[in-house]
Amino acid sequence: MSEHLLNTIYLAGVFLVLFASAELLFHKFNVKAELTRKYVHLSTGLLTMLFPPYVQNPWLVLFLCASFLIILLTSLKFDLLKSINGVNRETRGSILFPIIVFGCFMVYYSYGQYVFYYIPILILAICDPVAALVGKRFPFGRYTFIGHTKTLSGSLGFFIVATVLSYLLLTLVGEYSSKSSFLAAIFISFATVVAEAVSHKGYDNLTIPASAIFVLFLLTHYGFMV
Repeated sequence: MSEHLLNTIYLAGVFLVLFASAELLFHKFNVKAELTRKYVHLSTGLLTMLFPPYVQNPWLVLFLCASFLIILLTSLKFDLLKSINGVNRETRGSILFPIIVFGCFMVYYSYGQYVFYYIPILILAICDPVAALVGKRFPFGRYTFIGHTKTLSGSLGFFIVATVLSYLLLTLVGEYSSKSSFLAAIFISFATVVAEAVSHKGYDNLTIPASAIFVLFLLTHYGFMV
């Protein structure tokens, strides 16, 4: 059995344990679904960071993403996984997540640059929950877009964390100059915070990574990333 296939099996097991732990928190310890959903969102995002170094094969990544997409679709159909699906709002975020992970992996695989994978996925995994938590804790500057209310405080929290993450990844992983990395981080953070602000019903799981990749495409294509 190849090392990559073995790693895929290990990761599949870890993902299942993660889902099981979220169900335990929800059913046994009465943790609210909004919190268990964010716990799964953040944890799965961090676990997918292991795909490029430990799985590498696009077919194996497709197998993982497709498997969990099937599990999530089945849970919706039969009213299962309350820790993820038990929120009191309409959202398609959980369904879009494995799709966008595979899409980002294929972009990374085509370009051979880790930043094309790590930046969009980490911004989605970390900054999106940060915006929600900050917005609820400090609900300053409420605004409404297409009937969906968000806060300037949440958007600011998103922007700051996204800028720091992007800068660190561009300098440490991408090995770009500090000046280029800082300016690129500002562009990426601005695009992704706008995507988060105008998206609802879970579509930010698609628009946030897509906007990050789009900015990286432009910066790379026009020779800005040096």
